[in-house]
Amino acid sequence: MRLSSLTDYAVVLLAAAARHCGGSRVNAADLAEETGLPLPTVHKLVSKLSAAGLLRSVRGSGGGFRLARPAAAITLADIIEAIEGPIALTACIETGQHDCGHEGVCKVQPHWSAVNGAVRGALAGVSLTSLSQ
Repeated sequence: MRLSSLTDYAVVLLAAAARHCGGSRVNAADLAEETGLPLPTVHKLVSKLSAAGLLRSVRGSGGGFRLARPAAAITLADIIEAIEGPIALTACIETGQHDCGHEGVCKVQPHWSAVNGAVRGALAGVSLTSLSQ
């Protein structure tokens, strides 16, 4: 399992935003400068993370971004799912994605749900608070 660079950058971006938590809003240019990420990438991430309910944006003078909920309430699983979609190690885990030619005779398929749950649980156990320190 390998996460995309965009997901890695989303973690870096939200960790930076978490360090500003409780303070003033931070804008995209500030986040780009602080993280070293290109501004277009920051704009793309801010859009995705806002749509997923992890960031809240405020327009106008003094506008910018802040976490939509406390850093302790945002997990690594939340961030990954905001960028990658649901965590599913195999296609048979995803709802409606049962196009495997071995479905019905596969002896492993019943176990993937437990494995997937363990991986997702481990990711959900890592808070943005711990990632931002």
